[in-house]
Amino acid sequence: MSLAAQEEARAWEAAAQVPDPEVPCVTVADLGILRWVRVENGVCRVGVTPTYSGCPATLAIELAIETAILDAGIERVQIERVLSPAWTTDWISAEGRAKLREYGIAPPEEATGKGLKLFGETTVHCPRCGSTHTERLSEFGSTACKAQYRCKACAEPFDYFKCI
Repeated sequence: MSLAAQEEARAWEAAAQVPDPEVPCVTVADLGILRWVRVENGVCRVGVTPTYSGCPATLAIELAIETAILDAGIERVQIERVLSPAWTTDWISAEGRAKLREYGIAPPEEATGKGLKLFGETTVHCPRCGSTHTERLSEFGSTACKAQYRCKACAEPFDYFKCI
């Protein structure tokens, strides 16, 4: 394995462990926003796609990734914000979805009805008891990417990570 490939692997491993500052149960790798790591001409370049263009945590995430890679012993790091293609909740890994559920946040569900993912009716499973007998209380939860729901079966409120 070349020195560049070794550095890429070390940088990816370090960056992949960075937690999302707004949803700390998942990492940037779990969310799929860590796009790539490349070592070129002695510089470690890292592609990061924000969950949405106005996400207030984007700079904090980029700085945390840079710090993690520097702490891993790589001296020159350049973070590149990748806006296209736009991030989608489809990029959240299966492990990330499980971590969200365990943390008490319902992971994104695919909408049904008329084949329209964004405009169809969404059945949200309660992350605590698994019931689909839930209701949306507010389109906005603790962050803009989440909605507030309540389970009618166990009466617990919870956040739902909106499908984007």
